Amino acid sequence: MESVTTIDGLAYPFGRKNVDTDVIIPAKWLKTVTRSGLGKGAFETVRAETGNVFDDPEYAGAPIIIAGDNFGCGSSREHAAWALNDMGVKAVIAPSFSDIFSGNAYKNGILAVVLPQAAIDRLMEVAKTDPIHIDLEAQSVTTRFQDRFVFKIDSFRKQCLLNGTDEIGLTLVSSGKIAKYEDIADGVRPWLRRKG
Repeated sequence: MESVTTIDGLAYPFGRKNVDTDVIIPAKWLKTVTRSGLGKGAFETVRAETGNVFDDPEYAGAPIIIAGDNFGCGSSREHAAWALNDMGVKAVIAPSFSDIFSGNAYKNGILAVVLPQAAIDRLMEVAKTDPIHIDLEAQSVTTRFQDRFVFKIDSFRKQCLLNGTDEIGLTLVSSGKIAKYEDIADGVRPWLRRKG
């Protein structure tokens, strides 16, 4: 997982509330066993609408989505985070997120920023014309218009994102201790010893 320190760029001014994981990536795209290529199916039903923000060339490749309340609700599909990653999204800013979605986002290197509705409204306006800056270390979202919105984040998640450490990486950090434990366990319970 890549480390997340700052995220700069245009933001999709999406703003919809109650966007569920089936809207983020429809079920027909879940037949894959790889993470690549899911970006093509991201927001497929929204992209079927005339004038949608995701097909507007003005926002192509934007690393940020400004969304409405309860983003990522619905099923627990991790494919939603994979699809966002595949389309280049590094952060979603919304008034609230589904707990499962925010967990999946963090585990896949996507920053889920919770800000009050007034801040979302302002960022929706800014996103129509100007880039947005997110600083994870400072826990702030800023604009060139001197807007500054501070957000909270769990300290463990923050450190994992800053260090680019996912769950596998966390396990590998302790690989020496795990091996030492396994050696001791083999001596104490030889009948459980792995063969080969």
